[in-house]
Amino acid sequence: MSSGSRAPAEQLRVFADYRGPVREEADVAVVGSGPCGAVAARELATRGLRVVLLEEGPPLSARDIVLDGALSMTRTMREAGLRATRGTVMPTMQAIVLGGGSFVNSAICVRAPDFVLDGWCEVAELSATSRKDLDPHYDAVAALSGVAPTPDEVQGRRNLLFRDGCRALGIPSEPIERNVRGCRGSGECFTGCRSRAKQSADLTWIPDAMRHGARVLTSVQIQELLHERGRVVGVAGRVAEPFTGRLSHPVSVRARAVVLAAGVMATPVLLQRSGNLANRSGQVGENLQFHPGVAATGIYPEPTDPWFGATQGYQSLHFVRDGFKLETLWAPPGVMSVRTPGFGHELKRRLAEIRRSATFDAIASCHRSLGRVRARRRGLDPAITWRLHPDDVDILMRALHVLCRLHFAAGAEKVLPGVHGAPDELFREEEAEIFVRRRFGPGDLVTAGNHVFGTTRMHGDPRRGVVDEHGRCHDVENLFILDTGIFPRSPGVNPMLTGMALARRGAHALADQLGGRSAPEA
Repeated sequence: MSSGSRAPAEQLRVFADYRGPVREEADVAVVGSGPCGAVAARELATRGLRVVLLEEGPPLSARDIVLDGALSMTRTMREAGLRATRGTVMPTMQAIVLGGGSFVNSAICVRAPDFVLDGWCEVAELSATSRKDLDPHYDAVAALSGVAPTPDEVQGRRNLLFRDGCRALGIPSEPIERNVRGCRGSGECFTGCRSRAKQSADLTWIPDAMRHGARVLTSVQIQELLHERGRVVGVAGRVAEPFTGRLSHPVSVRARAVVLAAGVMATPVLLQRSGNLANRSGQVGENLQFHPGVAATGIYPEPTDPWFGATQGYQSLHFVRDGFKLETLWAPPGVMSVRTPGFGHELKRRLAEIRRSATFDAIASCHRSLGRVRARRRGLDPAITWRLHPDDVDILMRALHVLCRLHFAAGAEKVLPGVHGAPDELFREEEAEIFVRRRFGPGDLVTAGNHVFGTTRMHGDPRRGVVDEHGRCHDVENLFILDTGIFPRSPGVNPMLTGMALARRGAHALADQLGGRSAPEA
């Protein structure tokens, strides 16, 4: 799991442990070990329930982490990190490793604003999902995860340039709250934290679940839900070899209830492959939403050494009501360079400027940009269709305009906006006016979207949603979905902490339903 330690074999099983068919029994089978699934497993185990947590990926220790961005993606991301949407083509990454997205994300922990959750309650006919309702769960999750603002000593120059630009323009900003302890500012979140400072689920929630008796089966691909007479009775799949995906021994877990936390892409595929289960509403796989992001890189007169500092250490929530959030960004140079324009000597010249660079990005709440997820005829990789709406393009262009202004206000010599039809390099703030004066199309932007929502959305009306606001499926009372697919729409900010808070609440509802011990104080 971490630091070279190993849980008892009966509690943590890895690929080498499987010698034949695997059969387990539990009160609850939890599918997916990302932040939501891990929270659910821990909360259910602390309530005295027998829990089996299933993860297709392997556990990785600090010794297993590689700094090569491309190699890391092939080992920790589905479809080797090359998954993309159809329609509007946009890359999207989902993890396949114990701890899920928390192993490779930037550890950002932001609570959804009051007005966002109030909007959820209105559009999805919810009665108990206001900020006041979720704050006890936010508090509990943050306490165990070590959430705290990023200190200046690990910000690094590139993060502080964002702060300086915001100050110069009078835009409020603040250090990002992250789930880390003892961060060294190595900027390695994307490939996995070698110092193990990032409190990913494999280091926190999963070990704690195991201390309360949960069993964890890694390298297991769940392929279907078992159900009889309108109830789920377990899950079935096969052992999957790490990194190759080769399948071997059959696996079955019989359970009184099932929690799906396999993610926005995988959860609807599992339901579709299980006889279109829990889909009387017709909403499974529908309503796919992203936070598409844009970024601008500034080149500064002096070295910024961008490889030092918290991966994403500063943010501004000032424009969230306008549809976008601003933040800093870093990833391995090989990944960042995908956005760098030019070929040959021109490209080499720009790559040589990385040492003087800082990249700021914006994520947008694109409520009009919708898609769907469908199971393919073979395999579990989804067919993803999504289209970026022209009105949402306007939001992204306004965000990009602000990013460029921030760079120039912070002292950048030039800015690389990464937009087709605009100059490759801007040298004055006035040149950025092109992004608000001229209309650009979806194909003009270099976007990515790793925050995903909506494919099993919650709704108070069973005809319009898959689950209720506690994650319980309207059609199958002992099946819960506890991942960000249940969000009725974008949270406006990074989704991890909200997903974990909802997972905690949903796990308590399931424990009450199954007769678990009383819930501890929040």
